[in-house]
Amino acid sequence: MGFYKYLKENRKIISDKSKLISWRKQTTMVRIEKPTKIDRARSLGYKAKQGFVVVRVKIRKGMRKRPKPSMGRKPSKSGRYFPPGKSLQSISEERVQKKFINMEVLNSYKAGEDGKSKWFEVILIDRSHPAIIKDKDVGRIAKERKRVLRGLTSAGKRGRGLHKKGKGSEKTRPSIRAGGRKGK
Repeated sequence: MGFYKYLKENRKIISDKSKLISWRKQTTMVRIEKPTKIDRARSLGYKAKQGFVVVRVKIRKGMRKRPKPSMGRKPSKSGRYFPPGKSLQSISEERVQKKFINMEVLNSYKAGEDGKSKWFEVILIDRSHPAIIKDKDVGRIAKERKRVLRGLTSAGKRGRGLHKKGKGSEKTRPSIRAGGRKGK
């Protein structure tokens, strides 16, 4: 069994309660030196070299709350809580992109969860770093701009229904709106 496979098997046994307690006290976005789940990060494209940055993001679970209407409404017609149109993972990626504007989001994965919050670790690359530009795997991503806001990361594609191919997914491409909103 390989080293990363061994790490993956042992992580299921170990509980992360002590980690979550310390994470709750931290701010919403924390830049960390190395990924918590190194095997998952490596499978998503992370390399331990210059130009790669990992950020842990805390995001609140549950529905989103709309502001209270100022004028009179029927109570039955004005729901205040509504589910967001995208996953919490893609929302966290977008928040990181807005904070680190000179970087590009490569991918992300779930780091932990408790009753109130979810934590995601987002892998970023520095677009202008020479080591990234010369890299054969992520060099082309460095040329792109704001790919997370266009739904081009893995979480964004999943939210748009593009992980499914073939029969049954004819209306999802090129987009859900193009298919008369019949996709997904």
